[in-house]
Amino acid sequence: MLRPYPSLQPNGTAKADVRHLHSKPAPAAAPRRPVLIILHQETSSPGRIGNALRARGYPLDIRRPRFGDPLPETLDEHAGAVIFGGPMSANDPDDFVRREIDWIEVPLREQRPFLGICLGAQMLAVQLGAQVAPHPQGRAEIGYYPIRPTRAGQKLCPHWPDNVYHWHREGFDLPTGADLLAEGGDFPVQAYQYENATGLQFHPDVTYAMMCRWTTRGHARLDTPGACPRHHHFEGRAVHDAAERVWLAHFLDGWLAREPVAVMAEAAE
Repeated sequence: MLRPYPSLQPNGTAKADVRHLHSKPAPAAAPRRPVLIILHQETSSPGRIGNALRARGYPLDIRRPRFGDPLPETLDEHAGAVIFGGPMSANDPDDFVRREIDWIEVPLREQRPFLGICLGAQMLAVQLGAQVAPHPQGRAEIGYYPIRPTRAGQKLCPHWPDNVYHWHREGFDLPTGADLLAEGGDFPVQAYQYENATGLQFHPDVTYAMMCRWTTRGHARLDTPGACPRHHHFEGRAVHDAAERVWLAHFLDGWLAREPVAVMAEAAE
């Protein structure tokens, strides 16, 4: 006579699962390569972008070329690279500014994920032959301002926020061969993509602590035409930050997943 519960012994106790006892543990996942982080001040931080990369298991290789840190000759040992913002201009004659602009040729040549934030996006534009210049009427975007994603932007990444945080007084033309991802008012080019490189004029990296620091130490810039008063920065954050945070998560997931064109071509053969 068959027992109704084959997994039980005749006395009713549970029978050991032999397969479970002899199963091998799953192999440990290979460690992720670090993301190269390029900052421009001693107190600069990769902010929310750094936090999001760490949460995804990517170590950060933080370098400050302005203070003597070298830049790698190849990104073979990195998952990607991010150049952040700073108070300087991509048109400045400083050696470190020129070195960083020239170095961007490395991720472009190797087709590695590259992201430029504000100054970093302007440096990428210069590397690609576009002009970086102040607003013709001397206006700035400092605070939250609306942007409009293009069809190419929606295809690359959904859920674009209606308003994003800015801190800049220079903008750039759309580089030849690049796709416009988002546009704005006083500064029409807000985001663009060139192959595996993306430039963002705005600051999805800004944390609450960074906003406090910027609006305190950079208070004089809030008098620039077009800039928002300090209290509007924090009011805007309460309204717009959640949407910008959700968009950044989607964007980074897609950005990190990009493969060099040569690698994809080999896989298709």
